[in-house]
Amino acid sequence: MCGIIGYIGSRNAVPILVEGLKKLEYRGYDSAGIAVIQGQRIQIRRVKGKIRELEDSLQSAPLSGTCGVGHTRWATHGRPSEENAHPHRDCSGTVVVVHNGIIENYLALKNELIAEGHVFRTETDTEVIAHLVEKYRQRSPFEEAVRQALAELEGAYAVAVLSTAAPDQIIGARCGPPAVVGLGESEYFISSDINAILAHTSRVIFLEDEEVAILEKGGVRFSDFKGRPLAKKEERLSWSPLMIEKKGFKHFMLKEIFEQPQVVRDTLHGRVAPGSGEVFLGESCLKATTLRRLRRVVIIACGTSYHAGLVGKYFIESLSGVPVTVEYASEYRYHDIALDKNVLVVVISQSGETADSLAALRATKKTGAPTLAISNVVNSSIPREAEAVLYTHAGPEIGVAATKTFSAQLAALALFAVSLAQARGKMDEAASLPFIQELLRVPHRMEKFLADSGRLEAVARRFLSFSHFLYLGRWISFPIALEGALKLKEISYVHAEGYAGGEMKHGPIALIDEKMPTLAVIPKDRAYEKMLGNISEIKTRQGYVLAVAFDGDAAIAQHVDEVIRVPVISSMLSPFLTILPLQLFAYHIAAKRGADVDQPRNLAKSVTVE
Repeated sequence: MCGIIGYIGSRNAVPILVEGLKKLEYRGYDSAGIAVIQGQRIQIRRVKGKIRELEDSLQSAPLSGTCGVGHTRWATHGRPSEENAHPHRDCSGTVVVVHNGIIENYLALKNELIAEGHVFRTETDTEVIAHLVEKYRQRSPFEEAVRQALAELEGAYAVAVLSTAAPDQIIGARCGPPAVVGLGESEYFISSDINAILAHTSRVIFLEDEEVAILEKGGVRFSDFKGRPLAKKEERLSWSPLMIEKKGFKHFMLKEIFEQPQVVRDTLHGRVAPGSGEVFLGESCLKATTLRRLRRVVIIACGTSYHAGLVGKYFIESLSGVPVTVEYASEYRYHDIALDKNVLVVVISQSGETADSLAALRATKKTGAPTLAISNVVNSSIPREAEAVLYTHAGPEIGVAATKTFSAQLAALALFAVSLAQARGKMDEAASLPFIQELLRVPHRMEKFLADSGRLEAVARRFLSFSHFLYLGRWISFPIALEGALKLKEISYVHAEGYAGGEMKHGPIALIDEKMPTLAVIPKDRAYEKMLGNISEIKTRQGYVLAVAFDGDAAIAQHVDEVIRVPVISSMLSPFLTILPLQLFAYHIAAKRGADVDQPRNLAKSVTVE
């Protein structure tokens, strides 16, 4: 994905666009650029690399103007370069466009336009949009020319377009990737994400698919792709700009790791009765009548959300007795889907915009199966399109590697599992009470570990020279092993693999030697003795084992080389605690290796195109 932003008002657009791009840089950071209208000309600055390079360019050659657009890129078509950086122009330089998405038919369009005499300067798919607007502007007003251009496109896109033909106008459109319009005092914004405009306004309007926003100095108009006017509802955001600041932490990721206790509290707050065990998920969640008739639950997600779903499977099956399957969204779309009204599909997406998950949700809805979204972003696409929604309350997560949203998803899934068990008569409120009380203790236990987690930095330092790691867990700790390995891979670029402990003897054990450390997640639970056997198999083959275990487990030290201890909690809820040292271990290795922790290479925060 990429990040786009546009501004029109009375202030100089340039610093607003640049600051907005900094907030969007987690969406892509291969290149960046801005364009502003100055009189009868459009002035552009583009750079390969990050926003700081763009700032340096603007310092040496300043720009100003009250209407402009900006872009930070995650490369798809065309290598990262200044030439391929957005904004892109038409032949005359009087039309520019910034774009997030993929134009699937761009080659056919490009060939047609070249045959008509248009000259292309880049390798990108985006450039065809500028040339199409140029083509149709020869016989139509700017606004209509943009609509005619959009009608030619196939694929997914969010765009913002400028033209000297309408110097006091920005036209934005959405077909897939997110776009939000911000409403200020006589000034207006369009962005891929609310983070980029929070410093200026809390009043927003979310664009739906095949909707157009026309931003002018006098206000904003909305229409569909055919030009028919739309009445859109304004909403007010609850997030504040301060929630995005680092607050003294070196990286956003580290800050967000330490925010997890509060995030879990916030997600649980108001949804449980600690004295009775009753769960309140609100009117936006599923009715009890729907829950009572369920025969099966299917959880669909990607990446870290998929791992949260795997933990949720254990919650739901253990508490409610309803069987659960967990599917990668990118693969689920290609199944021969066998669903009905008695199968609930739960779609988990931090951003609520993940393209594969959204497509899977849309395919599911055609079957008539009930759908539930778990998301962190209010009114994002997946919650809007699902039948019911359960929001996490993690606040904005800026680090590309998910941390606090994972814990928030676990909290939401635990609540849902209790709600389902109660609705189906598997647990009454009294039977639920011990689990709820233990769940409410989770934030304090997390704080206890984090307050004394400084040792992790020294532990990580000893492993900087290793290039391969194995992560093991069983039962509910297996998804935590997968997530721990993912964290190490994505931010430190060190190869790591997560496995169920029992799978060791079916192949991975061949990798074990003194150069392949193993991180074993081994709380005192139903799989404890089996995991000790797996660890013994590793030690017999000269493997080094670093274990994550409960406080007070004296026996584990006799079986492993080193132990990282977390506070004791019920084994069902152990993932809330055991994930913390794995996140910090990955963070410290990445930071000490000089990796860009918050913006790891080749990654984006959420993938809003396929």
